[in-house]
Amino acid sequence: MIPFAGVRLGHATHPQYPTGCTVFLCPPGTYGSVDSRGPAPGSRELALLAPDKPDDKEVNAIVLTGGSAFGLATADGVMRYLAERGIGHPTPIRNVPIVPAAVVFDLRPGVTYTPDAALGYAACEAAAGYAGAIAQGNAGAGAGVLVGKWAGFPFIMQGGFGVASIVAEGVEVAAAAVVNAVGDVINADGSVLAGARDPEGGWLAARYPLRYAGELGLPPPGTNTTLVVVATDATLTRNELARLTHHAHNGLAIAVRPSHTRHDGDIAFALSTRRVVAPISLVNNMAVAAVSEAIRNAVRHAATADGIPGLAG
Repeated sequence: MIPFAGVRLGHATHPQYPTGCTVFLCPPGTYGSVDSRGPAPGSRELALLAPDKPDDKEVNAIVLTGGSAFGLATADGVMRYLAERGIGHPTPIRNVPIVPAAVVFDLRPGVTYTPDAALGYAACEAAAGYAGAIAQGNAGAGAGVLVGKWAGFPFIMQGGFGVASIVAEGVEVAAAAVVNAVGDVINADGSVLAGARDPEGGWLAARYPLRYAGELGLPPPGTNTTLVVVATDATLTRNELARLTHHAHNGLAIAVRPSHTRHDGDIAFALSTRRVVAPISLVNNMAVAAVSEAIRNAVRHAATADGIPGLAG
């Protein structure tokens, strides 16, 4: 069985600039949902995943990308890759690939390049060869993301891309996260794993337990986002998948503090590849744990770049 509940993952990372995209290629019969809680999310095709839409609308791929709204062009390359293989929603003329996408803001001064259709196509090619070994940290959509921005940019650390998977009672729940948050990333014991650093040592949260050091230090709204994809092989309805996205956001709130701020564009996708029958309560609980760990893995694997420290050194 392919890891990540049967979904294939692939990165394309720009060789020069800190940006990229990550593609999730779904097997036939995959259903999906989404919960967007950010004030200014950059996205594409999210409306199709709403709980009131027909259950039989399959999802062919999910794209997470850098480049802010410019990066939505990567979905064009994913659509081309799928169309060349006849994959998509059947119509009388041709199959139309269903490819929801979401972005993070990783734009840098002086850099005009943003992820494009060619990068999206390359990520599909990488996903086609996926066998479970997926790069974490500064890779794909996580190549240029940052965390701990609540006190200002002088104190930030590298964010990244992370994955985690849990198998229990014959069902798998896997999660992936791109972490570009205002908040700190938090260990399971409540301590800070990565985030706003105190120049005198330790974490600024020790001095500012509410993680508020004044409005002047906060980044502009819409320039921060944590993106999450949860995939399970449990057979779920569209409404159950919608509930699963809510639990994915619970996992985000456990691992990122503060989360869902007016400065963050947090989005959670849920996918069901529908291979086994499992209790929805179990799947929901597994999703909370998997998302939290994927977020932590994103910063654990992030290396120092451009003078901004990462936990991986």
